[in-house]
Amino acid sequence: MGSRVSREDFEWVYTEQPHTQRRKEILAKYPEIKTLMRPDPHLKWIVSGMVFMQLLACYLVKDLPWKWIFFWAYAFGGCINHSLTLAIHDISHNVAFGNKQAKWNRWFAVFANLPVGIPYSASFKKYHIDHHRYLGGDGLDVDIPTDFEGWFFCTPLRKLLWLFLQPLFYSLRPLYVNPKAITRMEILNALVQFSIDLIIYYLWGLKPVIYLIAGTILCLGFHPISGHFVAEHYMFLKGYETYSYYGPLNWLTFNVGYHMEHHDFPSIPGCRLPMVKKIAAEYYDNLPHHQSWIRVLWDFVFDDTLGPYSRVKRLCKLAKES
Repeated sequence: MGSRVSREDFEWVYTEQPHTQRRKEILAKYPEIKTLMRPDPHLKWIVSGMVFMQLLACYLVKDLPWKWIFFWAYAFGGCINHSLTLAIHDISHNVAFGNKQAKWNRWFAVFANLPVGIPYSASFKKYHIDHHRYLGGDGLDVDIPTDFEGWFFCTPLRKLLWLFLQPLFYSLRPLYVNPKAITRMEILNALVQFSIDLIIYYLWGLKPVIYLIAGTILCLGFHPISGHFVAEHYMFLKGYETYSYYGPLNWLTFNVGYHMEHHDFPSIPGCRLPMVKKIAAEYYDNLPHHQSWIRVLWDFVFDDTLGPYSRVKRLCKLAKES
């Protein structure tokens, strides 16, 4: 099964996250970046096209043999579903309709959620705020693996299994690390999602429903696009807790690869993050970044110094709610 990862705990730091200070410096030097903090006028049309493409795919796969259901779920549908989860990520920052139309953003995220097959958008929004506010925060940032994950998934074979099981850990970890009360929006999200699943089942049978859900599970697990889960915050170099990726898969993922830029300016939609890097080039060009998400996955599995423990953790005080 390979040798054990040498890291036996997280990398604990006692400093503020780097994005706060860098944001202040960049805005002081380049105040024009504030003009990028406005909704993406194309996002709602792109997402709508993807949703209807998946509904068309549901009709097209309804009579296929099961082996082809899973093939197309992994090779096509799952890629769209993974992309839609990243659209939901963008929408959670109110970039579809703007901060003044928060409810429109919440309901549009529910719409974007439909092909995913599992209610996701409302719960993601609830926890993603904490990921930005308390990056690496012990007991607050549920993006950080648990101690069990770090301890157990410590060999190449186990780390490979961990990558396959990522959807399970991402969905269950918040319930253990930072449980929160179920919100009204989460209930509505689930009611809408399961209603659409039932309608698809009534119209075209079980295969399209399995196509959607299997695509989501498979492509959020061990898949080239899923390299971004590891690439974003796993500490490949000591002292750096956020990394960007500037490769071609950004075209499919709403520029989620521009992750340092996103954490510096979460209110800027993904389509404009390359402009942030261009304007403030001296702040980003010399920071370590990834060239390939596939290489990220390979290194994560086979490099003995990398594993679920390879994350920066800090103690954070709860911010006062306004």
